[in-house]
Amino acid sequence: MLPTLDGAFGDHPTAVTVDGDSVSWEHLAGRADALAADISGAAVVAVPGTPTLDTVIAVVAGLRAGVPVVPVPADAGPVEREHILRDSGASVIAGAPDWPDSDLPRAAIPARGEPWGWGAVGDAAPALIMYTSGTTGLPKGAVLSRGAIAADLDGLADAWAWTAEDRLVHGLPLFHVHGLVLGVLGALRVGSRLVHTGRPLPERYAAAGGSLYFGVPTVWSRVVAEPASASALSSARLLVSGSAALPVPVFEQIQALTGHTPIERYGMTETLITISTRHDGERRAGHVGVPIAGVESRLRSDDGNDVAYDGETIGGLQIRGTTMFDGYLNLPDKTAQSYTSDGWFVTGDSATIGSDGMHRIVGRSSIDIIKTGGFKVGAGEVESVLLSHPSVAEVAVVGFADADLGERIVAFVVGEGVDPQALIDHVAGSLSAHKRPREVRVVESLPRNAMGKVQKTLLR
Repeated sequence: MLPTLDGAFGDHPTAVTVDGDSVSWEHLAGRADALAADISGAAVVAVPGTPTLDTVIAVVAGLRAGVPVVPVPADAGPVEREHILRDSGASVIAGAPDWPDSDLPRAAIPARGEPWGWGAVGDAAPALIMYTSGTTGLPKGAVLSRGAIAADLDGLADAWAWTAEDRLVHGLPLFHVHGLVLGVLGALRVGSRLVHTGRPLPERYAAAGGSLYFGVPTVWSRVVAEPASASALSSARLLVSGSAALPVPVFEQIQALTGHTPIERYGMTETLITISTRHDGERRAGHVGVPIAGVESRLRSDDGNDVAYDGETIGGLQIRGTTMFDGYLNLPDKTAQSYTSDGWFVTGDSATIGSDGMHRIVGRSSIDIIKTGGFKVGAGEVESVLLSHPSVAEVAVVGFADADLGERIVAFVVGEGVDPQALIDHVAGSLSAHKRPREVRVVESLPRNAMGKVQKTLLR
């Protein structure tokens, strides 16, 4: 079961704080239950994914009422928003967002209420419909059950020794798994206090006084760029990075400035978070650890054969376990295509696994594995070496069609005083010669989504 908020965690006046607005658990439960009464019986409730306390209240209300919640990205345009509302079957919108293109009824967020609890809702019931974008077409709705979310949060609590004594701090979007499931429902499930900083600014992280911090690589790179803010995190217990690969230089700067070796983890909307380094285990730069409790992983070659677990051989990562989604809403064929004949989910990511079980994510098989001159090259490996050069601030490596090589390695670089040939030579001197970029393009910025992930398809 997900958290009931029926007083099991006491009544701290600032149990949940979002952008400076605080409530106790009892107050949160009361307001959520008042809203739950209004939406009870709805097919699906749409919740604007803004970084506000209203978003937290609305999501909790849906869970308390047993009504599936569809978070709508705060930056969604009218076409994407209309698709999400229509495809999800949303019958009511929580709050009063400025969505002039939708005539669905609104349910106001109550200013007060009394907790009164709800009858049990089975673990198999859908809790969230999270929309995830692919490389083509409109976003797909991944249906996540209450049981899958609970299993994931319990597995992470074990991996990170996350307890009610913690104070979680983050400023991540409340319409993705990282910010909403881990960053809100995780805190509520274990009973830890939560501080959402509104925006993930280094100075806000530094001032929050947390024991547990969540961030994406973009956030951590900005934190280490402000040493005073970074050093303020020295009193924390764990610093966790996810949603994209943490560049090795940023990993090392976090160590130097905070005294903490960061936790890295891996997951996706369809599987939730499945692999992580542990609080009591090795934390190795560029590696995301081992499967959490209830999860299994394996690697397969392009022809479906086993891949050596030697830390070097790249294979397609497949996952199965208790954290899996129920499928893509209204897309049974797409759901079926995402699984192997023996029941493993095909993540679309390429990885290596060492003899010690440590996983290293190489990148998306469709875009981060570059087949050049008969070799497979992981874009992330080349990016890490380029980031070690002092002139490089940001980089994205992609493959471009090439008549001779099949694909040629192209690096898009943000930096100062960039010498393209010097960077090519830097990679050739650090890695195998065939892994060097054949072309370096200097750009002012890299296109990123709301989670800070580089959108490589736009570069191509």
